[in-house]
This record gives sequence, C-alpha cells and structure tokens, in this order.
Amino acid sequence: MNSAHKFRIFSGTSNPKLTQAICNHIGMPLGNMYIQRFSDGEIFLQFQETIRGLDVFFIQSTSAPTNDNLMELLIAIDAAKRASARQICAVIPYFGYARQDRKSSGRTPISAKLVADLIQTAGATRILTMDLHATQIQGFFNIPVDNIFAIPLFSKDIEEKHDMDNIMIVSPDVGGVVRARALAKKLHADIAIVDKRRPAPNVAEVMNIIGDIEGKDCVLIDDMVDTAGTLTNAADALLAHGAKSVAAYCTHGVLSGPAAERITKSGLSELVISDSIAQPEHIISTGKVRCIPIAPLMGEAVRRIYDARSISSLYD
Repeated sequence: MNSAHKFRIFSGTSNPKLTQAICNHIGMPLGNMYIQRFSDGEIFLQFQETIRGLDVFFIQSTSAPTNDNLMELLIAIDAAKRASARQICAVIPYFGYARQDRKSSGRTPISAKLVADLIQTAGATRILTMDLHATQIQGFFNIPVDNIFAIPLFSKDIEEKHDMDNIMIVSPDVGGVVRARALAKKLHADIAIVDKRRPAPNVAEVMNIIGDIEGKDCVLIDDMVDTAGTLTNAADALLAHGAKSVAAYCTHGVLSGPAAERITKSGLSELVISDSIAQPEHIISTGKVRCIPIAPLMGEAVRRIYDARSISSLYD
C-alpha cells in the first residue's frame, strides 16, 4: 500500500492494542500523539507530527470509563480540525450511549443523538463503527456513517468450532431476531427465540423458548453483553428446555458489574466476543471468555474508506 504518507492513524487510550493491530494489518506505523491527564482529570493531547492536509483516523471505543473516553475522542477531533487535517474519521469500534437511542418514557434524554451532535460539532467528517446497538443511530449524523458487522467473523468461527449438523442459532430476545436470522442464513441453520420480560434496567426474566431446541447445540447471538443477566438467563433456560449445549457470541464485551461472576456460574460453555473493548484480567481469567480479533476487518474498512472503495463489498 503506497498511500501511508497520505493519511495517519492515531490511538486514544481506550484500546491502544487494537489500534496497533489495525496499523500492523494495513502495514503503516502508528501516528505519534501525546496524551496527558492533569491532576483534576482534564485531558490534554497534541499530535506530535504534522497532519495538515492529511486524512486522520482516530481510533477510540467509548467504553468504560465512558465519559472520559468520549471526551478524549472529542478533544482529539478538535485538535485534528485545528491542525488543518483534510478529513477526520472517528473510528469508534464500540459506540457508547447507543442504548439510549429513543425516549423510552417521559422526561428522558436521547443520549445517542446528543453524542452524535457532539462528535459532529467537534469536527468529525466521517464515522466508522461496528455493530451499533440501534442501527437507526446512523440517521442521527449528518455525515457518512459506516456500520460494519461482526457476523462474517462469527460465522467463520462457529463453522470451525461447532458441529454444523446440530447447530441452532438463538436470539436472546425478540429485538435481536434480525441479527440471529442474518447469522442463521449465512450458516444455513435454524433459529429460535428466547421470549423474556425485562422488569427493570439490566434485569432480565426469561419467560419461554420459541422453537425446538431439544438436543441442539445452541449459539446465542447479540450485539453486546453488559451485566450478562440476559445472556446467562437465556443460557440456563435453553438448557432447562433440553438444549445439548449453549455458547454465546457477542460483538461488544462491556461486561460490567456482576458479569464475570454470572458467566462463571452459568451454563454457558463459552462466551466469544470481539476485541472492540479491551478486557481486564478478571474477565479473561473466568476461562469462559474468548476474544476474536477485529483488526483485519476494521483495518480493511479503514483502507477502503481512504481509497474511496466499497465497504459493503466486504460482506459479499
């Protein structure tokens, strides 16, 4: 690739390992940036090389600490704009606040729209993200948004790790049926649905199973796993209804609060996540969590954005 001198990739502090892997895939060095936090928590950063007239890709998941990482992203975009970058692409592997995409009740914010406005106001000219929790968030932006999907990575892994003659793709809730159907279509498998009621935020109660999962190797598919209540309850319900085994594939491993304990104690044989969010040791040490690298997919998307080539053809 002979265009390394035309654009630069820089890393925020949320997931520098992923950024370096993306750079390695593309075959170019990581951009030089200085980031400092003052004693009161304020963030200061500076590009340590000229980016005038260049396309800048700044990679930062807005995962925990969500507000710090979001603010760092905004400051980096502003710095790039003031340094006369030609284009500024905010690469956000995990887009925080995506669950707040609508007014679910009176007197509540639409925080995903607010975050979109902040990113645009800061000066981003393009967004690259992965498996948005709500795809309509693309419409909150007035700049191009490329939302790529982990399904190709997951389908390949499932084919390698599971008996495809006995596989059943399962959506952990009714809202995830489209995602489950897309994966099932790619694998030529059947789908089932876990019907649940959520009495409170981050609390899921499984009601029943739609579909015949008796004796099947079930694979739960979701875009993200936070406290793991939905996922572990669904796994236990599937096993109680006669499933032979239950594994789960989730793009974003938020895995906060009691997630590690719940996964350890659950009937899940394995939880497979992408490395869109850097995982702490207590998550990996559960022995049930495995990460799939997304650098090849993200790196190819970055390359295609710069070369003005099709992103959707990645899935053809």
